[in-house]
Amino acid sequence: MSKLLDDVVGELARLPGVGRRTAMRYAMHMLRMEPHDVELLARSISRFRNDIRYCSHCNNLSDTDLCGICADRSRDRATVCVVEQVKDVLSIENTRQYNGLYHVLGGVISPMQGIGPSDLKIDLLLDRIAAGEVREVILALSTTVEGETTSFYISRRLADCPGIRVTSIARGIGFGDELDYADELTIAHAIHNRRPL
Repeated sequence: MSKLLDDVVGELARLPGVGRRTAMRYAMHMLRMEPHDVELLARSISRFRNDIRYCSHCNNLSDTDLCGICADRSRDRATVCVVEQVKDVLSIENTRQYNGLYHVLGGVISPMQGIGPSDLKIDLLLDRIAAGEVREVILALSTTVEGETTSFYISRRLADCPGIRVTSIARGIGFGDELDYADELTIAHAIHNRRPL
């Protein structure tokens, strides 16, 4: 095999979810592309990696100091949804059911991986709340031990902030799930988060 092809396949295979076979398909596809289109692809990736910024308010990805969501004055500025990663913002935005602002922590507390509260953007969140516009903080973190630990830590920190309502996204049985396949903790969350019909 060509050393050039092997190098490209090796680099593409380093991407999450891309094995050597998929990387080979991508590489072969790029060979069939017009050279100009491959240059555009490479330039876009390079510009993205080198020029991307983080929003100074919410830590979301941005082209400027302020992301598009934070700059949008039509959004509910009294509600902030706290998420782990940028991809979580995209997931919630795709539902078109939420019109508030976001706060991206950049991960969750994980002592096993050496990630403590100071490694996350929790202080940035507290600074936003201290500015006085926020009335509700929605914790939309994963239901893993680390996610629950982070939610607990943030809710304790927010307990010192007067007038702030702390909520979390509903957890429990998903639509179409059967009870006999759910674990006890999931069922407990579903019962705790029940709502009227």
